[in-house]
Amino acid sequence: MKAFFRNFIPLIYLGICGLIFFGSFVSSAEATSTIVFLGDSLTEGYGLDKSEAFPALFEKELQAEGYKDIKVINAGISGSTSASAISRLKWYLRIKPSILVIALGANDGLRGLDPDAMKKNLATTIQLALDRKITVVLAGMKIPPNYGLKYTEEFENVYPELSEKFNIPLIPFLLDGVAANPELNLPDGIHPNQKGHEIIARLVLKELRPLLPQS
Repeated sequence: MKAFFRNFIPLIYLGICGLIFFGSFVSSAEATSTIVFLGDSLTEGYGLDKSEAFPALFEKELQAEGYKDIKVINAGISGSTSASAISRLKWYLRIKPSILVIALGANDGLRGLDPDAMKKNLATTIQLALDRKITVVLAGMKIPPNYGLKYTEEFENVYPELSEKFNIPLIPFLLDGVAANPELNLPDGIHPNQKGHEIIARLVLKELRPLLPQS
């Protein structure tokens, strides 16, 4: 009997995990559209619960406006650079997103990584998404001039250049109205607090609204 339970308990655990995964898959499958936010700690909601991060708040705004069949996925991972974009997108292709919002590059800039390499990483990711008939929106980023004016300009120019090259919508600055405001950021001065994420959610909704299906 003890041997039976030793063998049976793992089966129960696997069954529960399978049901959780299946439920998540069904939820995405039932959605008319799926929007994936591919980002870093700014997207993930560093220091906050994911329900307080802008992708979740964006989804609530959508529901309030009558968009009941749109699934929003927060694919933000703290510390991520543009180098991870392509591999992470390949993972999310299985759920067949309708819209991909790419919000990467902040960590590239903070670490002083090569803007040309960042541009190549993002371009490869954008091209893969477009090849799969996914609508792509690029979220721009700005950085302080810690590495000099030339580097700062090269970094910030990557986003409008890619937007023009691929003819995709651009959110000029994801942290517009939030960056450098102590009342809208955590004590580290870098990551938005809940109020900051609320502003970002409204900005993103404004930019994405023309791309959404009629509610």
